[in-house]
Amino acid sequence: MLEGKMRLLLRAEGAALAAASLLAFHALDISWWMFFVLFLAPDLAFVFYLFGPRAGAIAYNVMHSTIGPIVLGAIGWWVGLDILGTILVGCAVIWMAHVGFDRMLGYGLKYASSFHDTHLGKIGRGK
Repeated sequence: MLEGKMRLLLRAEGAALAAASLLAFHALDISWWMFFVLFLAPDLAFVFYLFGPRAGAIAYNVMHSTIGPIVLGAIGWWVGLDILGTILVGCAVIWMAHVGFDRMLGYGLKYASSFHDTHLGKIGRGK
């Protein structure tokens, strides 16, 4: 079980990731409405828990890993920071902010055993 200073360090890392993402989004000069509308979009992965904890964990982890936003941001950067590229990079930064925010709150990647079992320890009532 992850606890003490290590847990605090990983939560601080999540806060730093969220803060850096906010600064990056600000630098893109995109409407903050886009940020507020899309910030919770990765949580749509919760729907997959209707198909069981394994499907839910896979979907949740795909949407809450930093790999997806890094790839999306790289594609946007490669396309060029015209309208399409800026939108793709903006979505990637919003996605990264969400991941960082979740980590800051202590929500980690899920194990297939239960929604409450994460790489940062147990969450919820069953702690």
